[in-house]
This record gives sequence, C-alpha cells and structure tokens, in this order.
Amino acid sequence: MPRTTPAPHRRRRSVRARPRRTWPRTICALGLMALVVAAGSFAYVYARLSREMDARLAADRLQPRLQVFAQPVRLWEGQAMSRTELVASLNVLGYAERAGRDAPGAFAVDPDGTLTLVARGGPHASRHVRVDFTRATPQPRIRRLEVVDGERLTGLELDAPLLTSLEAESREKRRATPLEHLPPTLVDAVLAIEDRRFFEHAGVDPVLMVGALVTNLRGERPYLVGGSTLTQQLVKNTVLSPEKTVQRKLMEQVLAVSLEQRLTKRDILELYLNEVYLGHRGSFAVHGVAEGARLFFGRDVANLSLAEAATIAGVIQAPQTYSPFRHPERARVRRNVVLATMTEAGYLPADLAARTADEPLEVVRYALEDEAPYFVDFVGQILANRHPELLRTADPVEVHTTLDLHLQRQAQRAVRAGLERIDDRARAAQAALVATNPRTGELLALVGGRSYRTSQFNRATHARRQPGSVFKPFVYLAGLERAFLERWTDFTPASIVDDAPTAFATDNGVWRPDNYGDRYDGPITLRRALARSRNVPAVKVAEMAGYDRLAGLWRRAGGSPIDPYPSIALGAFETTPMEMASAFGVLATNGIRQPLRAIASMRVGDGTLDGAGSAPERIARADLTFLVTNMLRSVFRDGTGTAARESGFWLDAAGKSGTTNELRDAWFVGFTPELLTVVWVGRDDNQPLGLSGSQAALPIWTAFMDGALAGRRTGTFEIPPGIEFARVDPENGHLARPGCPGVITEAFLAGTVPGLYCRSHR
Repeated sequence: MPRTTPAPHRRRRSVRARPRRTWPRTICALGLMALVVAAGSFAYVYARLSREMDARLAADRLQPRLQVFAQPVRLWEGQAMSRTELVASLNVLGYAERAGRDAPGAFAVDPDGTLTLVARGGPHASRHVRVDFTRATPQPRIRRLEVVDGERLTGLELDAPLLTSLEAESREKRRATPLEHLPPTLVDAVLAIEDRRFFEHAGVDPVLMVGALVTNLRGERPYLVGGSTLTQQLVKNTVLSPEKTVQRKLMEQVLAVSLEQRLTKRDILELYLNEVYLGHRGSFAVHGVAEGARLFFGRDVANLSLAEAATIAGVIQAPQTYSPFRHPERARVRRNVVLATMTEAGYLPADLAARTADEPLEVVRYALEDEAPYFVDFVGQILANRHPELLRTADPVEVHTTLDLHLQRQAQRAVRAGLERIDDRARAAQAALVATNPRTGELLALVGGRSYRTSQFNRATHARRQPGSVFKPFVYLAGLERAFLERWTDFTPASIVDDAPTAFATDNGVWRPDNYGDRYDGPITLRRALARSRNVPAVKVAEMAGYDRLAGLWRRAGGSPIDPYPSIALGAFETTPMEMASAFGVLATNGIRQPLRAIASMRVGDGTLDGAGSAPERIARADLTFLVTNMLRSVFRDGTGTAARESGFWLDAAGKSGTTNELRDAWFVGFTPELLTVVWVGRDDNQPLGLSGSQAALPIWTAFMDGALAGRRTGTFEIPPGIEFARVDPENGHLARPGCPGVITEAFLAGTVPGLYCRSHR
C-alpha cells in the first residue's frame, strides 16, 4: 500500500486582531442624515415661505388693508391759505402738476401767480377752476374762486386726503401706487443704481454678486454691499427675516428665482417700488417711493423733479447713512452718484445730469407733522380698543375721520410759532392743541407736542396736568345751579362778591388762598371776578355751591372723577386737554354734552359703519349755561384775554385763561359757536414754565383762531328761552342811570334783574 505523505503543516501566524475601520462609514452616515435633515428643513421652510408669498400675491397687491382719510379739502374766498399751501394740499390729494391741465386731477401755477386746477371729484368735477390769492402778509388769503369761462364760486370741495395706511401691530407709512403713475425718471434712477440688469436676469444676477464681492474686498464703502437683485430685495422685505446668515441668503436666492416664475418683471418692479424701505420718520417706518416723496419733499410722487427722484433712489441702499434729514451732504453726494450712474446706463444725457447735480438738496422738514401723526395715533388707539377686528380683516378698510387738514396745518403753525416765541424765556416748553366743533363733537385738529419726530408722546390725550383757573367757569355754573334750586334771586352775574384776603375752614385746617400777583379788587361783580380770574371770589362761590356739586358737574361734563376738596375750586386736580375740550363743549352748546369723536364713518368691504359714539346728553340747564358763556365773553373785553383783541382778534368769542401754582402750566380755552380750541403749554418734567396762560397759551390760541376762521361766517351764541337783558353799571351791578360810565348789557334769568338803580352816578 503506497505510503501517503501527510500534508505539510502550516504554521498559523499569531497576529493581533486589527480594529475594523468603521468611523468613515459613521461619518458618512451622519453626514448623509444631516444632509437629509437640512434638505427636509429647507424644503419645509421653502414650502412655508412659498405659501406665504403665494398668499400675498393672491391678494390685491396694491390695496392697503386700512386707510385713514381726513375730511374733504374745502376752499372758500377769504380763506387763510397761500399758493404754496394749496399746492401742498393738491400734492396730498395726488394731483399732478402739468402745464396742460388737460385731465381731472391736474393743476398748474400760471405766470401771474394764480393757480388753475381741474377738479377730480365733488360737484365741480372735471371743471377748470382758477384760484387767485391776495399778496397780503403775513398771511395770504384766497381772493377769488371761479370756474374758467364760468361763474364765480364761494366755495369748492375736493377729495378727501389720505393721511396714512395702517397695518396691524406695525407702524408703517406707505402709499400704494401703480407703476404707470410713477414718473419714469424715478423708475430709471432706481434701476440704474440698484439693478441695471433687472430685465436680463432670472432673479439672481451673478455679475452683480461678483461686483459686490469686489467692492466689499476693496473696502470702498462704509458698509457691506449685498449684491442682491430687486427681486431678492423684494423677497427679503416681504417674507424673510432680517437675519444675515448663509441659509437665509440661499433661501432668498431660491425664492427670488421662484418669484420670477410667478410674476412678470413689471409686477415685480411695481411691488418693489411700493415695498422698499426708506428709513424712519419719528416712530414710523417709511415704505415705498410714493411715501418717500411725501415725507422727504412734501410732493405727490408724480410731481418729483429729477433731483428729487435721484435722491430717493440713492437712499435705498442705506437709508440711515443717506438720510437727507440726518446727513444732507451724504445724501447730496449719493444723489449725484445716482445721476452719474443713470448717464452710464443710458437713461440720462450727461449735460442734464451735470446741471441737476448742481442743484441744492432741499427737503421738507415738517412733512411728517403735516400728516397729523398725533391724530393718526389717536385714531389707531380707537380702532385697537373698539374695533380690533378691523386691524386683522383681509377686507380693505377705509376710515374717514373728522380731521380738517386746513385747520390741522393752522394748528401746527400756531404751536410751532408760539413755542419759538417763548423759547428764550421758557426752554424745553411743550404744547398741545385740541380743536373741536362743539355742536357736533367732531375733532377737527390735534397737536400733541412740539415735534412728533423727537417725541411721540401725545400730550393732548395723555398729559394729565392741573388746569388751574381755566376750571373756574364750572365753579360759577355750579353756583348758579345751587342758586336756581334754592330760588335765590340775588345770585346773578351782576351780584357783588368781596375780593379780599379770606380764611376758609377746611377739614385740614384753615386755608388762605391768594390772588395771582396778590391783587385784590374789593367788592366786584361775579362777571368781573371771572373775567379777571380772581381766586378768592371763586372759592367763595364754590363753597356756596358745594364741593360735591362742583365735582359732580365736572364728571357729568366729561372730566375724570375728582375728590370734592376746596382746592378744586382753583383747579387743583389733574386733567388732559382732551377732557377740557369735552367739558368746555358743554358751555359752548348751552348745557349739552356732545361726546368728542375722531371717526366720522368706516367702510369695510362693501359695507359702511357709522363712526358716531354716544348720543348727546343735556347735563346742565341751557339758561344757566348761557349766563356763564356770556360772562366768559368779558374775558376778551376787560379780562385776561385782552391781548387777543390787541393782536387783532375781534370775533365774538368766550374764553378763559389758566395758570397753575409756580407758573408750571399755562392754559387758554376759548370758543365761538362753531369752533372750540384748547391750548396747553408746559414742560414734560413738570418744572415751572415761568409764564402765565395769557403769556404762553393765549398767543397760540389767537393765531390759530385767526387763521382757522378767516373768511368764514361766524354765528352768534344762541340765546335760550328764559333770558332777559338789562343795562347795568359794571362797578356795582345795579341798573344803570344815564350818568353811569362803561355801562354793559347784562344777562339774567327771567325774574332776577336787580331792582335797584345805581346810586354812585347821577
């Protein structure tokens, strides 16, 4: 048997087990998972933002959700208005300045200084109306209104001006304007400086991105240049957060390309020009070139000059850096860069660009105030408190307010001039003005401070300050009410009270009020005591009337609750100018409390809501209230308001000044049958102003009333039944004899005319 040879034995090498290389696979797996998560997150965010963008595009893109309008603009012969002011009003209404005046909504200033407009609405729509002005100074007036080749007009009503557009939980000002209504020079300027290749790219422009990168690397600008197209900027401004991250930038580019598939270039450009951010004015963010035209230059966007259009285009890249208000020289240099860029892009001849570059940069400092920002804030608060659903609805909302834009401008001018007049004596002074129609309760004008840009605190509605002597008319009304109820026939405006230092017993001891300047008249009629604002007689009348009665009367008149202490007779409590306007309205309407209202009506979709608030309510007898109003007319004849007459104010009016302790607050409240105005002047830190109501508040009141009532027919105070008149001697209140000097015609309740004749004069 053959011998088998065994297989050679292989010696197994003993080797150490090598670890398996699994970490590359782990990293790859984790990376893949992260990529999937990132892609999923990106897809989710993209889908969400796309839906949001689609929702915005589905709505009427140029229909603001909530617009706030003033009363229709009205013109009349004799009105205190210059040609410049009328041009400003027409710009607010969106009238285009054209030499041809060939269509409704156009106007032109003729070589002789007259202004011709083609009315767009109202009873004279489509008619050519010529407006001629006086050359009078300091306040020009409308001399003549006439239809060209037609009849003479006593008045002309135009459209209701748009004050602002509101958005829920935002403070933005914008004026939606179709692309065809924007001047071509403005569109060209924006395209030239922001996105010259706009009509060539598909939403993202690599050429622009490379140019921005080079600029940033060179450090040629004090800020980083983004390299975004108009489409990218629109996406960023409407649906993306402001954070600067790679993810957000990538999403911006993707959505920009997507948007280019959804809209035409024209639609994108129109949206961009209505959304672009142009900085802040006060607490408002300014969006859109049309709103920028209003706030920078006080013009409708259609009337912008080439220089103004280039300025707005230049602001877009860095609104704070190139603000024409904060940095006018930077804005001017930037404007000229825009002009040069327009020439390079073929939009503008070089010679025209050079001439325009030589023009000075002129902005309108008070354009924001001209849009009644304090009043708009007040309306916004009303809507938020009473109609919050209107701020959230998707339906278009029109809020038509009671504001009279002409009176508002008169108020702002009067406040500004009045504060400048006292700046050397009362630094840091602030002011508030409230003007109403006492018969309807309409709030016609409201100024809440010196400058809305520097302080948005509304002193007209929120500043609670002591009224001082301006409260005294209610003291005398309460006294007359007590006398009527007690059937006292010897308490009349001609009754005598002793104006002398007096001690009054109170729960806290003895109180000795003194008169302003320590002046005392001795025996004095109630009429003169009120006109001269004597303190001691007022406290005596309040004591007779009863402090509970006085506090109750103030509450019924619309004031906040006050404690019935003796010091309330001198206005030692706190109130606001708005409350004071409401209360004095009772005096102007012979005892009827007419709740103040700022909203006339609201239109939501196709429906209309009435803006009227509570119903009027009689809170005092007409005859007693008339006696107080008639007494207040003496304030202008021989009381604390005589300076108004010296300034040329001769209309029949009633009023009262007020000055608080240590000259901290200055007030004047006065009214005609059609117009009631409250003026307060003081300091925000409650330090002494150093001026009385007649010195600080009365000049503002007088200037406003002069301008507001110029050319208007003013009525007379209605005399209610039960009033008799008699000629009396103002020194002693007795019936006058032929020899009595300075005789006045006094008003009395029927049956209370004094029976004694004057014995001092024969």
